[in-house]
Parts: sequence; structure tokens; C-alpha cells
Amino acid sequence: MTASPPDLAQVPGVAAQRDAATADFVFNHTMLRVKDPRASLDFYTRVLGFALVRKMDVPEAKFTNYFLVLTDDPAAIPEGDAERKAWLARQRGVLELTHNHGTETEDGPVYHDGNSEPRGFGHICVSVPDVVAACERFERLGVPFQKRLTDGRMREIAFIKDPDGYWVEIIQPTPLA
Repeated sequence: MTASPPDLAQVPGVAAQRDAATADFVFNHTMLRVKDPRASLDFYTRVLGFALVRKMDVPEAKFTNYFLVLTDDPAAIPEGDAERKAWLARQRGVLELTHNHGTETEDGPVYHDGNSEPRGFGHICVSVPDVVAACERFERLGVPFQKRLTDGRMREIAFIKDPDGYWVEIIQPTPLA
């Protein structure tokens, strides 16, 4: 399958130009609800390499938020909570995991992953330098796959599953060798 770039100015619904008022807007984060924070934090930090930057407990509402980033320079993450909060607000691609207290003791899946009826949310995506090597590592770690590189027609992407069944697309920025 080959995708050719459309004339993007002609796509219905797309603004002709970006409003100057949005010039400094940043797509900051995606939030996923998780059943068991220990399992999810292990997956996102050990398997995918995210760093936990901030934990926010809200006991009166019975939930905890965990904010994670992929960073090549952990030393750039500020020390204090207020500084980390401000730093996180400027980042792109932050992952927020929300744990509603008590879900970890419930039987079976707690949240809909969006990939069965009724379909909704689809997946997040992580770009890796070598998708083949990354997938081999995921295999060794026992990570469940939704789609391996050898499945289907799109052989340059894979999908793995996190502990809640959310799909994580794995791609690389360059064509496969």
C-alpha cells in the first residue's frame, strides 16, 4: 500500500491557515485509564522506556495520575513538583495514566480499549529507531502482540498491547531495509 500526499489545502474541513492565536499551542498529553498502576507503570517504563515524571494523588476523588515522558536527557527533568508540573505542560507527547482506586481488585477488564464494538479510541504510537529489533525485544519480554510485522499487508508497523489491552503502534521513521 502506497500513500501519496493529497493536496492538503483541498481536504474538506481543514482551515486555510492556522489562527495566530494558536501559535504557541502544544499538543501535550493523552490520558489512558489503567486498572493496575503497577503493571502499567512496569510496561511503560521497562518495556517502552518512559520516565515517570510526576505522580499526583487525589484521594478525595479516589484517583491517582501518573505522567510519563520519553526523554533522552533525564537530567533535564526539574527536581521540585511545581517545576515538574510546569515543565510537563511544555512537553509534547506526554502520557498520563489515570488509576481509579479500587479497579485493581475488579475481575476482568475494567476499561474498553476502543478496538472492539463500539469502536472509538484506537491506539497510541511509539516511534523506534529499529522496528525489527524493537519487536524482537518485545517477543523476548513476552509482550502480547496485536499485529506482528509479518502479519497483513502493512509490514512496516507492529502493534503491541499494554496490560489493559490498549494498542501501541510501533513504527520507525525510515523505511525498512
